[in-house]
Amino acid sequence: MAARPRVVAALAAQLRDLDAAEEAFAGAAERCLSLAEPPDDYAAWLFVAGKRRALDAIRKQAAEVRSTEALAQVSDMADILQLPDPIPDERLRLLFICCHPALGAEVRAALALKVICGLPVDRIAQLFVVSEPTMFQRITRAKAKVREAGIAFELPPRKAWPERLGAVLLALELAFTAAYADAGGELSADLGEDLGAEVEHLALLVAELLPQEPEALGLAALVLLARSRKGARLDGEGAMVPLSQQDVARWSYSRIEYAQLLMDRAQRIGRSGPYQVMAAIQLTHTRRAFDGVVDWSAVLRLYDVLMVLRPSPMVALSRALALAQVQGPEAGLAALDALPAERLALVRPWHVARADLLARCGRPEEARAALDAALALGPPRAERLWLEARRAAL
Repeated sequence: MAARPRVVAALAAQLRDLDAAEEAFAGAAERCLSLAEPPDDYAAWLFVAGKRRALDAIRKQAAEVRSTEALAQVSDMADILQLPDPIPDERLRLLFICCHPALGAEVRAALALKVICGLPVDRIAQLFVVSEPTMFQRITRAKAKVREAGIAFELPPRKAWPERLGAVLLALELAFTAAYADAGGELSADLGEDLGAEVEHLALLVAELLPQEPEALGLAALVLLARSRKGARLDGEGAMVPLSQQDVARWSYSRIEYAQLLMDRAQRIGRSGPYQVMAAIQLTHTRRAFDGVVDWSAVLRLYDVLMVLRPSPMVALSRALALAQVQGPEAGLAALDALPAERLALVRPWHVARADLLARCGRPEEARAALDAALALGPPRAERLWLEARRAAL
């Protein structure tokens, strides 16, 4: 539901407890569904209902009487959401609050994905390439630390924004990764909003608020370039279309041009970083729309730089695929098999990449087994249709 981030942000500011805010919102949303007539203002109704639910819970515990009395003085949502705020978006405000430096960068990002974007824990675990129980424990511990450390649910002064920017950008990157992996929009349907469009909005807003931060500009460019291909990602049957086979005439050239503008602005600032490199990789792929080819040697060099700036198994996986384009599938498969297979076996791209390279190496039986492993991980419908078609072609 689109009102979720706004209401959770307001409840968290009052309750000083992320779990309590989420539970209060969930209870209010469930009650809202049972109403005979929908409220005129969903956000205000959900806030008031959620606050009352939280107050009832506090009263039942017969504790913190003073806190209860203070909360009871808040009469409506306007007192919370219409205060002057240098960040004109409730979701982005809560994102900066969740990304407190007392928490580790990855933990901050995971917490933000759970609280702000409402992503289920299993999806967050996939993004971090860890098991679901491990991620659940991390998020639970992060919420407890926020509560026990008395971290203020208030927007920090502007001078403190840069120290939280890395975690904010990481959360936005991972949220968009989740949205982009779901080409058919099933995740957005479950969440009640277009998650990709929301991340694009937030990434552009961060770039606008911090125009001298080149990495903020780089992430905005990265999201724009990926979003530029939205209209070409599904075929007539609803199956996912890989980047190399997309009809470039269906790409959004206005987004590509805006991304190039942001990249040029970041380059003039002169501080390079991983998001600018990732955007440069996407920009290199975009050249196919203009000259019909992809400079894979340039892509490989950019992945080499990214492995220095921000090494990870997923970056190494993408580099192996680029290497296969330059030196052949055998070289790419050797690089892929050198990676930590036990960890990467949790994510579909690992199996899909192996299937592609195994097939190109003339090993169709092993390629089919790799596709079976990818299908066993429960891909969304659009990706499943594409994987099934690839398996049938083998």
